Amino acid sequence: MSTTLVIGSDESALEGIAQVLAAAGHRAHVVRSIAEAIAVQAEIRPLVALVERRLAAEPDFQSFRLPPGAALVLYRDDPAATPALPTTVQRLTIADLVLPLERQRLVTLVQRLTERAVASGRARIDTPPENRAV
Repeated sequence: MSTTLVIGSDESALEGIAQVLAAAGHRAHVVRSIAEAIAVQAEIRPLVALVERRLAAEPDFQSFRLPPGAALVLYRDDPAATPALPTTVQRLTIADLVLPLERQRLVTLVQRLTERAVASGRARIDTPPENRAV
């Protein structure tokens, strides 16, 4: 199980993404702005940052820093809506998805990234509270 930081503005799209990831056994932490994402990303240490493409094109996205080993995935709901991105964001992006059409691709991508993190020893293993030694 991995944590995905989902950043977007459309409430229904965010809820759908969170449900798809939860059904696949992953955690989704949903935020609605880049400022909110900056505030929580150090605490939750996401493996994947799933960012609405429109937000990634904004200048304040340049201040968002991914944790080491994390991947940046962009999404949009309209295949024709492709705002220009800064070159640094383009280089960091491993996928640009059209959701909800490519939701299975998102799940597969998160699963493969989780497997790679586990295989390389970079995975954050959280023990559920009920299994912790007292």
